[in-house]
Amino acid sequence: MVALKENERPDPEVAAKAKRRRFSAQYKKKILEEADACKGNSGAVGALLRREGLYSSHLTTWRKQREKAELDGLAPKKRGRKAKPVNPLARRVKELESETRKLRKQLDKAETIISFPKKLSEMLGISLDQKENEEPC
Repeated sequence: MVALKENERPDPEVAAKAKRRRFSAQYKKKILEEADACKGNSGAVGALLRREGLYSSHLTTWRKQREKAELDGLAPKKRGRKAKPVNPLARRVKELESETRKLRKQLDKAETIISFPKKLSEMLGISLDQKENEEPC
């Protein structure tokens, strides 16, 4: 970047910051039609490009897009990252993993409840087998 001196004015022909130009589909179509009409006249395409401030590569790219017959052939493509494809089974797997964790917690609680009388009888020195053999009154 060039620093300006005190008495120096910036050049009005030079933009302060370059900006990407975007062209509408209608504009591209209009320019391609004009360029196609200029085919017989030598130098007319160059004059068209200079008048519009375009490069021949613009015409080449736009013609390829038109030949491909893309949807909205000349409309600009969406910029940025593409969305990751979603696996349809991923949500179901997460649900099943969540359910498995929940059931394991319930199983741990049930095992604790079942083992409690056994531990209590061991602490008190009472055999659970004796109680099972005795008949209630």
